[in-house]
Amino acid sequence: MQGYGTNVRGLGESRGLKDLAREHALLPLRIFLGVTFVYAGLDKLTDSAFFRASGPGSIGETMHAVRDSSAIPALVDLALKSPGAFGYTIAIGELAVGLGTFFGLWTRLAALGGALISLSLWLTVSWQVTPYYFGNDLAYLMAWLPLVLGGAAAFSVDALRATRRRRIR
Repeated sequence: MQGYGTNVRGLGESRGLKDLAREHALLPLRIFLGVTFVYAGLDKLTDSAFFRASGPGSIGETMHAVRDSSAIPALVDLALKSPGAFGYTIAIGELAVGLGTFFGLWTRLAALGGALISLSLWLTVSWQVTPYYFGNDLAYLMAWLPLVLGGAAAFSVDALRATRRRRIR
């Protein structure tokens, strides 16, 4: 009986536990980042105060508060030209990145989008956080990089598509 990593003698000869673990190593990270970014996007999209140019909890107020302490004030100035549009861009971007990552659809591209969102937030919103390791955006940026490099090898739309392409050839 050849199964997914085992046969009648115990560990599979064609596929050991190390290989199975290696194939699934990024799965917990992919699920965590996918769920987190979907939640972040939905949280913003359902918060009417977030998209305002000013007021408590608004993207405009946040951008004004970090403008002088950010690493790239020009990026904040760009966001302040249209805070609502910038807020929608971030929220929809987080939602798209989260869904793509969770389902493993164009995983490397989704992870690159997540890394760029995290990088932009680190250079603007959390740049002034000291010590740097208290800011979460840098940690998210680093978490995205293994998925940019490795993609989604297991339990993903990408893996299904790759299998289908191999069968067609």
